[in-house]
Amino acid sequence: MLKVYQYDKCSTCRNALKFLTARKVVVEKFDITTTPPSLKELKRMVARYDGDFKRLFNTSGQVYREMGLSTKIKAMSETEALTLLASNGRLIKRPFLIDDSIGLVGFNEKEWKEAL
Repeated sequence: MLKVYQYDKCSTCRNALKFLTARKVVVEKFDITTTPPSLKELKRMVARYDGDFKRLFNTSGQVYREMGLSTKIKAMSETEALTLLASNGRLIKRPFLIDDSIGLVGFNEKEWKEAL
């Protein structure tokens, strides 16, 4: 089953959920702030993005800015980055849609149409 990690107050997440509902795509929803994706899921997503773990970060988020990650991320290993992401769902770009064959972060309607 498709899992979508989202945040109710996020308009992009709401748009993604409307998109999924309109296409009758059944998903299991998780609040990304209280139940972030597992380390295993994060690793699978990085693999979908050819090892680019930086794409998983919510670079416009308050926690990202407060932690000064824009400069720190350059020196991070993949393991360090994914451990950090798994520990704080607010650092993860959302929505985060994953199953065994699909992995998407952020909502780009064209990309989601192609994938689904």
